[in-house]
Amino acid sequence: MLASAEAKQIGVVAKESGVPIKTIRYYEELGLLKSSGRTEGGFRLFNSDVLERLHFIKRAQSLGLTLSEIKEFLNVHDRGKLPCEHIKIKLEDKVKAIDAQIQQLLILRQELSGLLSGWEIKPDNSHSTICPIIENESEFNDPIPH
Repeated sequence: MLASAEAKQIGVVAKESGVPIKTIRYYEELGLLKSSGRTEGGFRLFNSDVLERLHFIKRAQSLGLTLSEIKEFLNVHDRGKLPCEHIKIKLEDKVKAIDAQIQQLLILRQELSGLLSGWEIKPDNSHSTICPIIENESEFNDPIPH
């Protein structure tokens, strides 16, 4: 395939985007990026939109989206549609998951604070006990899901 004058070699893409060559190859392997061909020396060539795609991938990752989810969005985009509604649903799911994590962390914090507020080393001659304060669950009903 002949490359257009706008095509960029993978090294140039890496330099301009700040994304390592190895990562660009990985994204191509996953189908997030598509090279437009190769140079006579075998270097991958990418169209000018590659920088925009890489920026989108990195931004979406920073929002907690997985590469699999990002690939779905890019596939919708590549079919000529805006993936915004799909992205909105995923981000709403992320917010719900974060809220659940916050609740779990607040419960854990409360339990740890309770343990620390009454901290007193109690001598125990029983060799089966490692630390009686941690092993004593009578004050709490194990609020942390396992």
